[in-house]
Amino acid sequence: MQFTCAGTTVLFDEETLRFTFRRDDAEWSWREGFVPTIATDHGTFAFTDATAVTHEHRTTGTGEGVRSTYRGFGDAADFAFSTYVWAEKASGDVIFEWIPLDESGLTVTRMDWPGEMAFDGADGRDETLITHEQGVLIPNDWPTAVSSAHGDISFDGRFETAGGYMPWYAQIRGGQPNHPGYVAICETPWNAGYTIEHPAGGIDATNGKTDGEHVGTRIGMWFEPSLGRMDYRRIVRYRFLANTDHTAAAKAYRAYVNERGRLRTLAEKAARNPSIKRLIGASWVHVGIKTVVQPDSSFFDPADPEKNNKLTTFAARERQIDTLHELGAGRIYLHLDGWAEPGYDNGHPDYLPACEEAGGWAGMKSLVDDCHRHGDLFGTHDQYRDYYFAAPTFDRDNAVRLTDGTNPEHSRWAGGHQTYLCAELAPDYVRRNFGEIAAHGVELDCAYLDVFTCNEGDECANPEHRMSRRDCYAKRAECFEYLLSHGILSSSEEVSDWAVPSLVFCHYAPYDFQMRDPSAPRQGVPVPLYNLVYHDCVVEPWMMDRVIGGDDYMLYALLNGGAPYLVRDPAYAGVDGDMDEAQRAKAEDDIERCNMVAALHEKVAMSELVRHDFVDGDPLVQRSTFADGTVVTCDFHAQTYTVDSAAAAA
Repeated sequence: MQFTCAGTTVLFDEETLRFTFRRDDAEWSWREGFVPTIATDHGTFAFTDATAVTHEHRTTGTGEGVRSTYRGFGDAADFAFSTYVWAEKASGDVIFEWIPLDESGLTVTRMDWPGEMAFDGADGRDETLITHEQGVLIPNDWPTAVSSAHGDISFDGRFETAGGYMPWYAQIRGGQPNHPGYVAICETPWNAGYTIEHPAGGIDATNGKTDGEHVGTRIGMWFEPSLGRMDYRRIVRYRFLANTDHTAAAKAYRAYVNERGRLRTLAEKAARNPSIKRLIGASWVHVGIKTVVQPDSSFFDPADPEKNNKLTTFAARERQIDTLHELGAGRIYLHLDGWAEPGYDNGHPDYLPACEEAGGWAGMKSLVDDCHRHGDLFGTHDQYRDYYFAAPTFDRDNAVRLTDGTNPEHSRWAGGHQTYLCAELAPDYVRRNFGEIAAHGVELDCAYLDVFTCNEGDECANPEHRMSRRDCYAKRAECFEYLLSHGILSSSEEVSDWAVPSLVFCHYAPYDFQMRDPSAPRQGVPVPLYNLVYHDCVVEPWMMDRVIGGDDYMLYALLNGGAPYLVRDPAYAGVDGDMDEAQRAKAEDDIERCNMVAALHEKVAMSELVRHDFVDGDPLVQRSTFADGTVVTCDFHAQTYTVDSAAAAA
């Protein structure tokens, strides 16, 4: 079957189910051998295993395509679904829709569809882009293997997590004339993600054959059920591009979200909450008050009890802020961990009152007031996902319930034994707790609701508060909106596509390599895909560490036009990008470095990052161009940088 619509031609092989696409003198095809599959409780079935298959050409007012119906798999004679693959008249995009018709007889656990594109060229200019944290570009000949199946990608490539900040990926044939590429956008990302397989050098070295077949990089989509059922239509949009690169691919996605009303800039957010302008140009100070590690926590150290508990008073933190300003620090954002009873990562969501041993409500208010006298901003760490069994009001009926009737449980963090709070109830706790803080005269500028934008959405099968992942993201956003309605700037751990309209800033939005040991091989070239889409929408602080014999992370802060970390005391040693002291170069000029980064941030924070380039094609010399004309060039060979604002001044 073949049809052409708005300049895009689609060919469909009814026997193999393989698709081919032609646009702008370029051709893309599913790789030979790929067969779409559904994994179920009764085994895995290829779409071609259906006992009855029909295909029909379809033309509508908005496009042209092929609708297919698949019925009968194994002993499940009634199990059926349809697909509709069509080209859109308005754009020439190709849209894949999977539609459940009858789920009788089988329980689907995973679906792999649409297919992986053939992308096996040996040219290193052929590149795959993934939105793993800030962004990764993987040349087809990249020497390091990358496999979602082997745990190389956070959250197995799940969209709306650290593994996929944004629900898209792209491939570009940079070695061909016209530099064709495509962007695959998952329009229903709540129960979806990507799989990627890139063997070392792009070569299939099975059976020890280092001169084996060049297979390049294979990447595709996966979908999972929601609350035990596929339940709703799954949609993937392919946008085919000419003369493209990683900037153009990211800008195609920016245009996509802008058309759908999801591009909410800092300038727009500042119209509602003007204090955003004070946050811009600040240096981050991340410290804590009280730490208590419970004996059943995986971080508990029985051999060194003193490591499990520590306390710093509010008055001591007040003196620290005063000292930093005496030493020349500019405006500060103070992020405070462990400020309440019973200590950091303990007892949530019953996280009150202010830590009594550290000075109680009066001591906390004095610290906040001192920050405000300096013109600084103050914010608290808080948590409305981790639900601790030791919480005074703990009720198992309020926890996330899985479809098998159990609750997820573990004891990783400091508070020990925990499950997860159903997010349907989280806004109720947010209103309760923040009302109590305000009642004690503590004036918050910001609040950090932990893990909301890093971890996946939860699902809950409890009929009293049944919740899908999509519902969960909406409730998390409601928590942010509550803060904003009370003049409190919203923050969370990382960034995620769903949160952009209601998130002001984050803990960080790093490159994936910054979350691993600096000596580990990189899984590709770091590129700021998230910032090419959303730089002017979310404030991001950046690590400022200098790696002995390696990168100066300050350069990435400059390249991304971000805010600096002046003090970053991790809650857990060796976790979340905390670097071993033996790998970190001793810094004598932290305040001066932070003031330079903060000054650039104040200048460009509300400007779009319009381009990111490799200077003369060298991935170790990178250039960022902002909408105000500011150009930042970083040379990672020499660990040097230049900032050129001449164009902006002119």
